[in-house]
Amino acid sequence: MAKDIYNNDVYKSFHERLLPLLDGPNIREVDLAWLEPRVKKHAQKTEYGSYVWRSVQSSRLAAKTVYLGSERVRLPSLLPYQEKVVKNAPEELEKVLKWMTTLPFVKLTRQMGNNPDFNPICTLYVSVGDFRNARLAYMWGNLLDDPGGRPGPHITMIHIPEEHQSRQQILTMPEYNLNICLGSDYLGENKKGFLRQAMWLADEHGMLGLHAGSKVVVARDAASNELKRHGVILFGMTATGKSTWSCHQLEMDPKRGEMTYASQDDICFLRDDGAAFGSEHNFYVKTDVRKSDQEAMYYALTHKSALLENVMVTADGKVDFLDESLCGNGRAVVRMDRLAIERDGKMISIAADSINLPNLDENDALWFAFITRRNTIMSFAQKLTPEQGVLAYLFGESTLSFAANPEKAGESVRIVGTDDFIIGSRGQKVNRFHDIIMKLVNKYPGQVNFRLYNTGGMGEIIEETEENGKTVKRMVRKAERVPLPLMAAIQRGDLRGTNKWERGILGTESIVEADGQRMDEWDVHKLYNQEQIDYYIKDLIRGRRAFLEEISKEGLRPEIIASAERSFRAMGDTTKKSFSPSPQMAMPSGGPVTAAEPRVIVQREEPVRRPRKPGVWRWR
Repeated sequence: MAKDIYNNDVYKSFHERLLPLLDGPNIREVDLAWLEPRVKKHAQKTEYGSYVWRSVQSSRLAAKTVYLGSERVRLPSLLPYQEKVVKNAPEELEKVLKWMTTLPFVKLTRQMGNNPDFNPICTLYVSVGDFRNARLAYMWGNLLDDPGGRPGPHITMIHIPEEHQSRQQILTMPEYNLNICLGSDYLGENKKGFLRQAMWLADEHGMLGLHAGSKVVVARDAASNELKRHGVILFGMTATGKSTWSCHQLEMDPKRGEMTYASQDDICFLRDDGAAFGSEHNFYVKTDVRKSDQEAMYYALTHKSALLENVMVTADGKVDFLDESLCGNGRAVVRMDRLAIERDGKMISIAADSINLPNLDENDALWFAFITRRNTIMSFAQKLTPEQGVLAYLFGESTLSFAANPEKAGESVRIVGTDDFIIGSRGQKVNRFHDIIMKLVNKYPGQVNFRLYNTGGMGEIIEETEENGKTVKRMVRKAERVPLPLMAAIQRGDLRGTNKWERGILGTESIVEADGQRMDEWDVHKLYNQEQIDYYIKDLIRGRRAFLEEISKEGLRPEIIASAERSFRAMGDTTKKSFSPSPQMAMPSGGPVTAAEPRVIVQREEPVRRPRKPGVWRWR
């Protein structure tokens, strides 16, 4: 892609001319109290006393999002529409300057985080020529906290839904802490615009922004019969179960002191001591929820405080969360303190006391859990080494479903860290994750664990045929989806230490018994013959190798490439493939997170337990 389609002088000039306009007479600074009664006039009230709004756009404009700035922040490649957006950006930015002096705006400032070091102060400007769009500020504002007393940095976002839909675009200017959304009225653009920039800034501050949820789980250890406290970080692409499992109680036993406490469901900022700063104070969740499957989420969604978007509501206010005939992406802002479960006739909150995950001096263990959604040979749980955990972060895998996209059903999707909001080098993100992981493993031996959970199914067979020169896919055998109680048992057994493992076909340890429940029916050899298994393994290796080569061009370290090659050999690949990684791109100003000890993982027969500081973390 030619570099001259970018114009850094134009971006700098735009930002300099924009700043004086941000407090103009056409801009009203507001708070949530001012917004609430005004935006609810444009909403429908539900049977629960909550409110629902509709939007014209019901999903993010990912394919229309571009990053404007120096080479270190640009997308590695552009789609045709994105190239057009970049070329036309100077003209569009001039229009934004004009609109900032003429259109009516509301201005709302909120703050992420609650910690001593990193709490982005976020200011949103929403054009309200159509005042119904003021709901964007109100709903987004309910995700964050009141500003005050905590250090920044500052992030600004301008949202102008009135731009014509033929010119829809998201202009991200990371080096100026600025995002601009044009031609969409979808709330997710506000949420992700600020969070994307916050993750970039966390990287700049020497942390690592993660597209991951977090929770604290208190579980009774099977070996010692003692209660142990676990920090869990869950990675997953949208719609793979990140929010579900961040809030799920895993059928733990509160009577024996066991409990799960949700901290975050989307974005957190990892430090090299194993702590993870939280970002949002409430959750923005999909609403396709059954009470039997997601109890805590259901109670939050049916509380009067829920702010619903694009959810099916009848004329008399009846809510049907599972009716997606109008929109397949119903969403809601729910309050963390309304996440609750009912036990013995009492409601018990599952919200953690802090949105921050404690470090490993204050927890017994830390778990990095990668959620994928596949439907063929991948077992429902794999026990990973630290090296394999880094590769799970690198490959960030899932697959496209037959229901969502029949033409591409079964095809792999790979996104580093399952994070499609990365600004800059993806290879450097993997490098930093590697450094943090190896430092933790050496400093806290036996306390850092890695799992890959498949929330999809096993046994799917899709037949491909050629019809009129076009490949047509037909479902021959539908995958048997992992039952939710079984996935809960898998995760519960991990935390209790009751699961059993055997070496699997993918070079990792595969689960064979989940918290006392045998899983013989899910033996891959009962679902496929050896020829089919070999085909799927070769296809998986082929896809991973191609992705590895792509990311290696963005500064991925040779030792990680070598680790990936070892994993291919462990899966039975005998192909000798070598390529040289590109020179590393410039690190963010925070610099690399270097391991305090050698990267060699020290194995000890008796893991050393570090004492915890008493009284730091309070359980509800």
